[in-house]
Amino acid sequence: MRRSVDRGGIAELAIAAAAARLGIVVLRPLVDGTRYDLVFDTGARLLRVQCKSGTRHGDVVRAGLRTSRRTASGERRTAYTAEEVDAFAVYCHELDRVFLLPIERFTGCTYVHLRLAPARNNQRAGVNLADAYDLAKMVADHGAIAQLGERLHGMQEVAGSSPASSTP
Repeated sequence: MRRSVDRGGIAELAIAAAAARLGIVVLRPLVDGTRYDLVFDTGARLLRVQCKSGTRHGDVVRAGLRTSRRTASGERRTAYTAEEVDAFAVYCHELDRVFLLPIERFTGCTYVHLRLAPARNNQRAGVNLADAYDLAKMVADHGAIAQLGERLHGMQEVAGSSPASSTP
């Protein structure tokens, strides 16, 4: 079993490589201590990306979205906010896939479950389908990489009641 820091490093490298293969310019902070690991330059905007490692459990990819650090008073765990990051990138080694999750949709979440297949009980509320967040599909579906940043921002606008037009 790999140490958490090893899994995180491997995930960060895999995410950077996947984004670069898709034509996204990937930047890395020169110093540690920022709440984000990478910056994606989509052409339209810069996205601060926090990288996470996900594991597959059957039809679900699970990933922790919190941070954990040691302080003088013990371990401190916190969630990320939109002031700190724009998106989470989750790399699943078992699938060799990268998922890009907008912070607007996952603010305050400490864990995420991405379903690879619909729930067997047909539940749809609160279900995050992995394909909706697949980085390669996001880029392919929107043609231009510059639209990726716009798509991430737009995801928050379509969430909520169904149909989306039923609320102001």
